[in-house]
Amino acid sequence: MSTFPATESTLSALHLGEFLRDQYGLGPETACKLFRTGINHLYLVSDNGNKFVFRIYTLNWRAKSAITEELRLLLYLKQNNIPVSYPVSGHHEELIQEFNAPEGIRYGVLFSFAEGRKMSKFTPLTSYHIGIAMAKMHKATENFAIDRYPYNAKTLLSDSLKRTKAFFTSPNEDIDFAERLTHHLTREYEKVNTANVRHGAVHLDIWFDNMHINGENEVTIFDFDFCGSGWLCHDIAYFLFQLYNTNQGENEYEPKAESFLEGYETIVKITDEEKRIIPIVGLSVFLFFLSIQCDKYDTWSNIFLNEDHLKRFIGQLKRWMVYNKMNIE
Repeated sequence: MSTFPATESTLSALHLGEFLRDQYGLGPETACKLFRTGINHLYLVSDNGNKFVFRIYTLNWRAKSAITEELRLLLYLKQNNIPVSYPVSGHHEELIQEFNAPEGIRYGVLFSFAEGRKMSKFTPLTSYHIGIAMAKMHKATENFAIDRYPYNAKTLLSDSLKRTKAFFTSPNEDIDFAERLTHHLTREYEKVNTANVRHGAVHLDIWFDNMHINGENEVTIFDFDFCGSGWLCHDIAYFLFQLYNTNQGENEYEPKAESFLEGYETIVKITDEEKRIIPIVGLSVFLFFLSIQCDKYDTWSNIFLNEDHLKRFIGQLKRWMVYNKMNIE
């Protein structure tokens, strides 16, 4: 009987551990454990106190050339002493491994481990140091040319709306709102004075889930899977939007937001135009990630992606708009 085709498999942690020992010269006691499945599968690797993360990209999620650009950016940041999780090379200096999985060729990369832990609730002092870490990264990535996804009104808004509507096909007031908001934000993007907005390589997904905090002031950023080219304030806006969502109430959010911006501007100033468009840009990145959830339903969102989730998601957008005194034209 022939093997039945698969769309996604989970590679054996035991056999991956053996592979990593051989390819990276790790010790005989090296342990490999599946940490999380999703858009990418993550494995925790430990070798006599040294820790790593091995990422397996799902089939056809990222082209090898796109992964190469992600790793080029990370090595550039490491060389510039930016606190990031960076790729580790194997015996033959290769950074990307290939696996002939049941569904097809999948790629894997070994990353350094970010010391510390995730913190969904952190102090204003920690928020201050997150601002410093992001600003240091942006100082290095401004005008950095990366041959990867451009983030602009088309990719974040109009293209995203098409994919979201293709998933939620039934008449729905929340989709109607998303459509009206998309058209409004597209018009707002056209009004931006781009001469006063910094551009370069962006992470696009910086929030508590993609950074580790060691103590209160050591911040390491990881998971650059969505990195691409765009306005640097996309990272600022997305972080603040996520901070708002995880710190309900102005008394919780505002001291941390102010500390984050203060820390950021100890390294580099945020222009007035960038500050003006932060609410707009934050909404656009969130609409983009809604479309990603729809795209990757099979590998990520199949448990929770439904009309109830959509309503909660749109509710977050509306709360952000109320807080920032925004209206749809």
